[in-house]
Amino acid sequence: MSDPRPNLLFIMADDHAAHAISAYGSHLTKTPGIDRLADGGMRFDNCFCVNSICTPSRAAILTGTYNHTNGVTGLDTHFDGRQTTFPKLLQAAGYQTAVVGKWHLGHGGIHDPTGFDYWDVLPDQGDYTDPELIRWKAGETTDPEGERRVVPGYVTDIITDLSLDWLAHRDPDRPFMLKLHHKAPHRNWEPAPRHAHLYEDLEVPLPATFDDDYSHRASAARNARMRIDRDLKLEDLKVPTPEGLSAAEAKRWKFQRYIKDYLRCVAAIDENLGRTLDWLDAEGLTDDTVVVYTSDQGFFLGDHGWYDKRFMYEESLRMPFLVRYPREVQEGAVNTDMVLNVDVAPTFLELAGVGIPAAMQGVSFRPLLQGRTPDDWRRSMYYRYWMHIDPDHAVQAHYGIRTHHYKLIRYDGDGHGPEWELFDLDEDPGEIHSVYDDPGYAEVVAELTQELWRLQAELGDAP
Repeated sequence: MSDPRPNLLFIMADDHAAHAISAYGSHLTKTPGIDRLADGGMRFDNCFCVNSICTPSRAAILTGTYNHTNGVTGLDTHFDGRQTTFPKLLQAAGYQTAVVGKWHLGHGGIHDPTGFDYWDVLPDQGDYTDPELIRWKAGETTDPEGERRVVPGYVTDIITDLSLDWLAHRDPDRPFMLKLHHKAPHRNWEPAPRHAHLYEDLEVPLPATFDDDYSHRASAARNARMRIDRDLKLEDLKVPTPEGLSAAEAKRWKFQRYIKDYLRCVAAIDENLGRTLDWLDAEGLTDDTVVVYTSDQGFFLGDHGWYDKRFMYEESLRMPFLVRYPREVQEGAVNTDMVLNVDVAPTFLELAGVGIPAAMQGVSFRPLLQGRTPDDWRRSMYYRYWMHIDPDHAVQAHYGIRTHHYKLIRYDGDGHGPEWELFDLDEDPGEIHSVYDDPGYAEVVAELTQELWRLQAELGDAP
């Protein structure tokens, strides 16, 4: 490669929880393809999103800003592509840029991908089988909103095929930045035919909080409609629940139906990630390419008896984040510092030698990749979920702060005023029992509340 700047390959799944990756110690499945990045690079154990829902997280990643700044606070607030994004800045600096797969930031006019030489994206959520894709390529496509066509096959394979085809036809003398965005394992979970019977004879272990009764917490947990026993639909389960089961037996049966299809969708991602890494090896690009694997947020895998995300609880808040870059990152490294999805944009810009705009609210974590933690690195993070009691999931709007030891959450409430939760993450990692009203934690509550207001003011958000 004549240009010394690294290639940037950003691979993102949708709703892939860290605890469904064996590199993170998952007891659910094995992911040898994804684990290659952990073995050859760095695993981040404390990567979090600032809003655990698809569209806002994608906007935060693109812009390096929080959702009150970029304007994408929920699923229906589409992204204004006229904003500054890291792909635009890389493109202006000479990078070849592309995005393939799930866009989910709106389509048409200002909502189309910008800053890319090529895009081939699913409309909205897209389909698992024979998906429609919208294609645009600079100098070729006459319709500015792209050309639609149906591509036969399974979506995870197709997204990888299209990505590798674009890479194969790139200019080898210029660096590239590719965002490879999988639809999987988003609900409704439809595995590839080759994985239809994977895990069929396996009984997947139940999570420790599977039978959470939502007591000792704010009413938000009790009121949410994300329960495996009550809220999964026939299209999720594929077949009716067998008759004659007790309530507890039916819940466990539904969990097995759900989690196995979810893990089957993950299996296709893992295979295709391995295929992508093999391609880089074969082309001699491994040493020159920063490869990231992540998800737009976490997901509840039966934790608290739930599916979905949205809450600031750990399984939803935490993102898997694995980085391999042999020129800078030590093999098998593990980092426990706090990084956020808003940090992706400034990090990629710094790696590419491009200036980071002052308006970006994230911070480059390149020093962490090099094994150095700056003395002033963040020790707390701010989160805000805006979609108050949406009709499908009924999760209350909330914001909060997480440190390495505590989590403070304020809910808007369900018509009876705000409610608060405080979790001692050292003593209660499952977040079962709020200690907000415990007199022994009064000083912690006061300190975290002040830090919450400080972060809110620093970031320009309004309570």
